[in-house]
Amino acid sequence: MKRVWVLNDLFVEEAYRNRGMAGLLLNAAAEFAKTTDAARIILATQASNTPAQSLYESRGYCRDEAFYHYTLSLA
Repeated sequence: MKRVWVLNDLFVEEAYRNRGMAGLLLNAAAEFAKTTDAARIILATQASNTPAQSLYESRGYCRDEAFYHYTLSLA
C-alpha cells in the first residue's frame, strides 16, 4: 500500500500573499510526495475559501464530490 500525505494548514502570512509562496509550498509538497513514492496528497479548505480552491484546482487538485467529512468536537 502506498503512502497518502495529508497537507494540513497551508498558510501564508498576509504580507507575503500574492507572491507565489503558496504555489512554492505546494510544489515542495508534491516533490516530497513523489520522492517518497506516495499515491497522492490530500488537503481540505473551508467552503468559503475560494482563493485557496482556485489555487489548488490550478495545480491539478480535484475536489472530492463523493464523500462527506464529519468532525466531532470534544471541547
